Amino acid sequence: MTKPDTTTPAATAPAATAPAAGAGTITVEHTYAQAPARVWRALTEPALVARWWAAGDIRAEVGHRFEMDMGPWGQQPCEVLAVEPERLFSFRFAQPTLDTIITFRLTPDGAGTRLTLTHEGFNLDTPMGRRAFEGMRPGWPGILAKIEATLA
Repeated sequence: MTKPDTTTPAATAPAATAPAAGAGTITVEHTYAQAPARVWRALTEPALVARWWAAGDIRAEVGHRFEMDMGPWGQQPCEVLAVEPERLFSFRFAQPTLDTIITFRLTPDGAGTRLTLTHEGFNLDTPMGRRAFEGMRPGWPGILAKIEATLA
């Protein structure tokens, strides 16, 4: 796994690391110049999430079930698994088809925020699981970079 560049101050241009992958797990880090409270809003408010990723009735409430509109991949059922305001947000994604878990961890980084995304549980023994993993692995860094525009 590539470690984040910890020598870059948070107030400068955002930094991202290449995704690391274990067996069926993608991990990506991205640093934002904004404080955790602002990044948290971008992850948990439906109108903001729709601007950088997908539309859906996402909410930071454990047990909340919602769907995300993934365009050509259809409506994906999700369920919130864990919430620690401004620190951690985790939900099950695309039940029962892909059935993976997406977790965002926020860590203060100077005046900014380091976000660590973990997308885990891909079944690499299935064509769909392998295809989704191969698509999302290079896709997540670009998706997380779109949050910058949401925070502006």
